[in-house]
Amino acid sequence: MHKKPIALVTGGAGFIGSHMVDKLLDNNFHVRIIDDFTGGTIDNINHHKKNSDLDVYKKDITKLDENDPFFKDLSYVFHFAGKGDIVPSIENPETYMNINVQGTVKILENCRQSQLSKFIYAASSSCYGLASVPTKENHPISPEYPYALSKYLGELSVMHWGKVYKMPINSIRIFNAYGIRAKTTAVYGAVFGVFFKQKLAKKAFTVVGDGSQSRDFLYVTDVTNAFFSLSQSIFVNKIYNLGAGNPKSINDIINIIGGNIIYIPKRPGEPDCTFADITKISNDLKWKPLISLEKGIRLMLNEIDRWENAPLWDVKKINEATKTWFKYMKQS
Repeated sequence: MHKKPIALVTGGAGFIGSHMVDKLLDNNFHVRIIDDFTGGTIDNINHHKKNSDLDVYKKDITKLDENDPFFKDLSYVFHFAGKGDIVPSIENPETYMNINVQGTVKILENCRQSQLSKFIYAASSSCYGLASVPTKENHPISPEYPYALSKYLGELSVMHWGKVYKMPINSIRIFNAYGIRAKTTAVYGAVFGVFFKQKLAKKAFTVVGDGSQSRDFLYVTDVTNAFFSLSQSIFVNKIYNLGAGNPKSINDIINIIGGNIIYIPKRPGEPDCTFADITKISNDLKWKPLISLEKGIRLMLNEIDRWENAPLWDVKKINEATKTWFKYMKQS
């Protein structure tokens, strides 16, 4: 029996999940990771490989057995495992429903008999669709593509299990997380991965529209600080928005990174601005973002070699990759 509290991080080898593992180990937790390593990589957790307080379970969450022993004696669950990216979700919606909804149900069912202190679900602000800003938690839900729908249905499942089975759950709707260990090999779409590879290759940045569209970028350690604070709080059965509450434009990013620009067509179904109203989480947890966009990008640029093997996108490749997007998405 472990003397330290045991925390499970699903998707713990992924971008945000691996930073959550760092946070928990730094705070004297015994940590278990479930990851199938299709999105996350062993490199993200290799710096912990000799840590006796870390157990790694390579497993697809949709194939978990009922009462899997890996869930025994858990106190905390941070559920980050899931399938991301917009275009693949339009092309393969069933896969997203299976992983992000049924996979979440598998995790919930394995946790149902545990005496958990807290279960926290990593939800997505994409559930709001083309939202009015700043966006509050009670904003109407209007997912624009299957990824957004699948993450919202996962959240509904979490809240339902909390209500019916009296599980101590919360959900955090993450806006635009960025930082070190962000995926480098994903399909086209993630702005920093696209730009950093283009910078390494000394190519012009491909900017959608006129670059004035803004996003509520939040550095990854600010994300995990919020998740950790919520896990240690008295609050249960709540939904929170999580962003910086300070949108920055794509042009702002370019100005920090530095380089030339090629403009490409605006994509349908994407908001001009994402802007989290973070009043609720700030008041409840006394949480606030600590890393400015300028500092966050500098931290990433210090490790820009991580993007050496990322795909290099140009206008032709982007046009090909986004054909499905333009076919199915409506104009905003």
